[in-house]
Amino acid sequence: MNGADSLCDTLLANDVDVCFANPGTSEMHFVAALDRKPQMRCILGLFEGVVTGAADGYARMADKPAATLLHLGPGLANGLANLHNARRAHTPMVNIVGEHASYHIQHDAPLNSDIESLARPMSDWVRRIQSANDVSPAAAAAIEAARTQPGGISTLILPADAAWQDAPAAIQKARPVSPPPIGAAALCQAREALRNGRRTVILLSGRALRAPSLETAGRIAAKTGARLLAQQSNARMERGAGRVPIDRVPFPVDAALKALEGTEQLILVGARTPVAFFAYPGKPSVLIPEACDVITLAAASEDLALALEQLADAIGAGSAAPVQLAERGRPELPAGELTASSVIQGIGALCPENAIICDESVSSGRDSFKWTWNAAPHDFLQITGGAIGIGIPLATGAAVACPDRKVILMQADGSGMYTPQALWTQAREQLDVVTVIFANRRYAILQNELKTMGAGEPGRNARRMLDLDAPFIDWVHLAKSAGVEAARAADAAAFVDLLRAALSRKGPFLIEAVI
Repeated sequence: MNGADSLCDTLLANDVDVCFANPGTSEMHFVAALDRKPQMRCILGLFEGVVTGAADGYARMADKPAATLLHLGPGLANGLANLHNARRAHTPMVNIVGEHASYHIQHDAPLNSDIESLARPMSDWVRRIQSANDVSPAAAAAIEAARTQPGGISTLILPADAAWQDAPAAIQKARPVSPPPIGAAALCQAREALRNGRRTVILLSGRALRAPSLETAGRIAAKTGARLLAQQSNARMERGAGRVPIDRVPFPVDAALKALEGTEQLILVGARTPVAFFAYPGKPSVLIPEACDVITLAAASEDLALALEQLADAIGAGSAAPVQLAERGRPELPAGELTASSVIQGIGALCPENAIICDESVSSGRDSFKWTWNAAPHDFLQITGGAIGIGIPLATGAAVACPDRKVILMQADGSGMYTPQALWTQAREQLDVVTVIFANRRYAILQNELKTMGAGEPGRNARRMLDLDAPFIDWVHLAKSAGVEAARAADAAAFVDLLRAALSRKGPFLIEAVI
């Protein structure tokens, strides 16, 4: 057994059985080891941002980490943007980054780099393997760190000689980890706040947005009159008919201030105090009223489900308390002109039971909850760190994790061009993903931001940095070149027909919705 075999066996012994990969020379012994382990599913991404984004989508739905395999420092660097999103989502992930043989580093070969310095900003845990003897203990520690609540990014650096040297047969198991309970003082403070009659918002994130915890939160709200909100960006929300309806803090500053206006108390459950995505002239950074008291019931690292149950018991909101659940809406299909709203309306009407909706529609999808709150029950995954280019990989990973569920991706055309290579992975793996491209042929969000910043009207140079229509991107041909069947819709009726057909069959399909 060599170090590469030891690493692969350690991953498998700890239930890490999917590896999203884009390997190079230094990782060839690990590639060979993977070839000897048919239990490991290996999925190739043609760009490292696809690899890290897919590992993110997989872990969000599987509730366990995948491994990634990246080539040296530059390969890791190519995947950093989606590692940033994954870290913000508290996604468990184990990155395996190849490194030159330890004795070769001193020669400063062209691909030599400071991998630790590249990894640390987007990782929660970083370790360099010292030798083949260190492989299994280091891998087990990486898995344990990734699984520690609320989930984290582990980056393990594997020198080539540690991979090819003989390694001990013993395989390490990661220690089980459980989230800690909340403290008595936090519970007491939240209980008293809910009894004092002040206008209160309970802000949720993380696993507090799963259906059982939302029902508990719904009972608390029904008992006390508090209002439930989700923070603006969340890794996963369980939504739709039969579940507690909950809105997010809006992205635009003015809308967020309006939504939180008059709030006297904010109780955080795995969430952070809302702040603006960016600083804007004349607008506040913190989005709650200045006099609002902020109370943390549970930090993201604590047991959110248990915290809500304890709070419900403390205020007498037991299982008999009324809970508002979303009712299944009567499907209302759009007609006429194709707009961003009519695209989302069609998705809400036709969304199948237990689907997974991934969202990187950016500005086009800001009102998406309006059309999907009473859709069939579904999981909702969104961009969490603001680094665009996650949508197609995120949907790819979610489909790997849940092969029996339909995945629907709402994808902006500009950000979609960051990682279109993931369409090839969908075709190769025959993943059940319907990708809907919101083809407005411009960076609409940046046009809005130019106005919001008070930077004036765009001139020729500014327009050339914000428009995508000279030439426009032909998503149908792009998708077909990657092996994904695709078609274009220019009106609502055509879009509905294409969406209905795509949802009725298995395998990847792309709809370019010209809006």
